[in-house]
Parts: sequence; structure tokens; C-alpha cells
Amino acid sequence: MDRLDSMEIFCRVAELGSFSAVARQMNVARSVVTRQVAALEAHLGVKLIARSTRQLSLTSAGSAYLEKCREILNLVDAAESDVVQERQVPRGHIRLSVPLSFGLRHLTPILLDFGSAYPEVSLEVDYTDRKVKLIEEGADLAIRITGRLEPQDVARRISVCRATVVASPAYLKQHGEPTHPAQLIEHECFGYTPVSRFAWTFLIDGQAQDFPVRNRLCANNGDALLDAAERGMGITNPPTFIAASSIEAGLVKPILTDFALPEFGIYAVFPGNRYVPQRVRLLVDFLIERIGPEPYWDAVALFGGRKRPVGAVKRSRR
Repeated sequence: MDRLDSMEIFCRVAELGSFSAVARQMNVARSVVTRQVAALEAHLGVKLIARSTRQLSLTSAGSAYLEKCREILNLVDAAESDVVQERQVPRGHIRLSVPLSFGLRHLTPILLDFGSAYPEVSLEVDYTDRKVKLIEEGADLAIRITGRLEPQDVARRISVCRATVVASPAYLKQHGEPTHPAQLIEHECFGYTPVSRFAWTFLIDGQAQDFPVRNRLCANNGDALLDAAERGMGITNPPTFIAASSIEAGLVKPILTDFALPEFGIYAVFPGNRYVPQRVRLLVDFLIERIGPEPYWDAVALFGGRKRPVGAVKRSRR
């Protein structure tokens, strides 16, 4: 029995609550997982996991042993990482999850450049707006755009995500340009679900205020909503990382630029209770350096030639 391998498998079983799930994650037979845990229990002379027909649960000895295993495995990872750093040749595999539109528009070229800079590091990228469960799904990193991290999240801030309200010149010529958020109810609007389905939030006199909208189209993808606005069908409020190129091309125009919209953070989120390998830390450093605290797509021109209103409000995940 390789004790470290058995300890790692035991930790995974404790985290996922299933021998079968660990076997699928490791691409091995379920019997391999059960044998490793059984061998570890035999070596220790105690029961670590209480098994039933429906679920697995840790015994009191198992709970105490789990924390020690995590500490030991983190120390092993740290020691190996130090050796890699001394050689200055990062290598290994990174599984990461990135938001769909943000990933395709802005992260893909950065990830490709990272791959060129570190040819011995391989990347497996999942483009999805779903909130991936890092430990359960075996991911090393997730890029998330949110106004509120969960208490258990281990994260590092990469940059800021702002939004803007836009419409096509043709739509504004035909229907007029609103000068206050209260006038949005008179227009066709396209809202991001579920955040802005029934109301859009602005900062009025220093306070967050919701303004009702009549959404002709709702979707959970900002590119789809922006496409509708470009076609002159109405008004939408996409993140600037989606709207920037269309604004620069003159397909849509920022409006209501005197009113602040909610701000979100762009974060690198790591699996909790685990050592972060050097290759993952290097990738996050690379993203921060390339994007910066004031992202390159947030040129002043995106806000109608005026400075961005300050004091934007944080809300739930977008």
C-alpha cells in the first residue's frame, strides 16, 4: 500500500461522499478505491468511514484523520512545488472553468499566450456559466464574475467588471434616448436572467434603487442580448467586456452614462483546503498582469466620453 496515495484517495472519498464518484474522477475501477480505503483502515486499525446503503459518513476517527491527511498532502505538494520552482520549469496539468462570453472574448488569447510561455503546462478549459464545484469536479481553478463571494471561497481578485446601458443609433433615433432610468419602462429592454429580469439597479443620490423595466427578451447570455440591441430592437445593459467592441464599431451607443450601475469582481477561485500548485499561481499572476485592475476594455470612450460614475453597488452573481 502506498500510504500517500491511500491518504489522497481517502480525502477524495470524504469530500465527494462516494466511492463511485472518486473512481470516475480518477478513471479507475470502484474496487481500486474501496481497496485503498480498506487497506488504510486495516493499517490504522480503526474505521474511518461508516458505510450504509444510501450514504457514506466519516467516523469521529475519520474526521480527525481527514484534517491531518490534508495537512500532510499540502506539505507534500508544497515540497514538490519548491523543487519545481528551483528548476524554474513549471509543468503539469491545470483544469479550469471560465465564464462563456468572458472566456471566449478575453481569456482565450491570454490562455494561449500562457501556454506558449510555459510549454510544459497543459490546460483543460471548461467554458461555462455554471458555477462549477471545484473539489467535486476535480478542477484546479475557476474564474468567476460575482459581486459576492461565498464565505468558504478561497479567491484572489483579478480585476473589476462594470456594466453599461446601450442601444443602437437606429433605435434611439426612432424611439428617443432616455435621460433617466425611470424612463426605461417606456422602452423595449433586454435583461440578463435572473439578475435584471424585472428591474435594473442604478445608484441614485448614493443609494441603490431598482427601476422597473419591460423586458421584451430575457436570456442568460449577454452576447445574445447585445445582438438584439445591435439589430435596433431595444436597450440592454451588458458588461463592458461584452459591449466594448460593439461600442467602438458604432453598432451601439452608451446611454444613461450619468448613472452608475452595479460593479462586480473578477476572481480566481481555488478549491478550499488544498495547496495551490505553482503552475496555478503562475496562471493567476499571468491573468492579473494581462487584464490589470482597470481592464483594458474599459476605455473612457465606453462611457460616452465621460468619466465613470463612482460608488457602484455590488449585487448578486451575474
